[in-house]
Amino acid sequence: MKTTTEQTIPKGSLKADCSSKRRISLLVVFAVLACLGCMISVMKGSVEIPLQEILAVFGGQSIGTHQQILMNIRLPRTLVAALVGINLSLSGAILQAIMKNPLADPHIIGISSGAGLAGILVMLLLPEFSWLITPVAFVGAMGAAVMIYLLAWKNGIRPIRIILAGVAVSAFFGAGISAMMIFYSDRVHSALMWMVGGLSARSWPHVELLWPYTLLGLLLAFFAARHLNILQLGDELARGLGLSVEKTRLLLTAVAAILAASAVSVVGLLGFVGLIVPHAARLLIGSDHRYLLPACALLGAAVVTFSDTFARTAFAPVELPVGIIMAVLGAPFFLFLLRKEL
Repeated sequence: MKTTTEQTIPKGSLKADCSSKRRISLLVVFAVLACLGCMISVMKGSVEIPLQEILAVFGGQSIGTHQQILMNIRLPRTLVAALVGINLSLSGAILQAIMKNPLADPHIIGISSGAGLAGILVMLLLPEFSWLITPVAFVGAMGAAVMIYLLAWKNGIRPIRIILAGVAVSAFFGAGISAMMIFYSDRVHSALMWMVGGLSARSWPHVELLWPYTLLGLLLAFFAARHLNILQLGDELARGLGLSVEKTRLLLTAVAAILAASAVSVVGLLGFVGLIVPHAARLLIGSDHRYLLPACALLGAAVVTFSDTFARTAFAPVELPVGIIMAVLGAPFFLFLLRKEL
């Protein structure tokens, strides 16, 4: 015979409650991974810094050379890596939702290339106005997104058309980047590393440049989680529920563009983060964006910090740009998804 409590609580509610607890547990795991990635990043390098000394520095004690390495080199680089991981992962998750395309990623569909061309223009033509890189990169990213959307539209949006339009737009902007590097070959050295995507020499000014965009993007993305869930139901049903579909898509594209542009303006064309992380998070935590977006943010921070630590230490004293590591991981993952989806 059932107890009173069992009779009054529907089975569906118990199942939903268990599901919520599982998702929250996974978010805690992702948070631990993000913290672990940051901790290992500040500990490992050409000079090993023990955990006790790191805790001593954070406790206000001065320990000489290790303190200088930690506070002026390792910590700002780690924070930049985490912020970039958050931005690119959220951007990818938003783009995949609004374009209904599991292959959407700021790098693959050309949004990063649009931001990259705009950033290169400022970097090569107006190096004294470096503060303009992020807003100009946002304009470039938004322009690329609008171009892709217009080219892919034909009685609606289909995933394959978005990919093909994105490849075309990416090639177009990539040609522009190459042309600028040829015309200004005397200034090209800094732009080369920027094109690959790397965190070398990133410091506190880059953290200060990046964190406001990350905070703004996080707030807007989490506020839009409900709208992203509604969009997953289909355009007709979303309109029936009172959602302005095209206006919502445009506004969320702007959020994805500013997240991608801010990351590109600091570390360059770092690819595949926005593809790998949302898929991994979705497989583990589901498609509810109330949980998926924070999962992407935490997992993105973990992936980029771990990848950058590996890039710095695996082939020491040679330091690889983290973009190479992400390409090695991301290209096979993209091909797997391509075969699966098409």
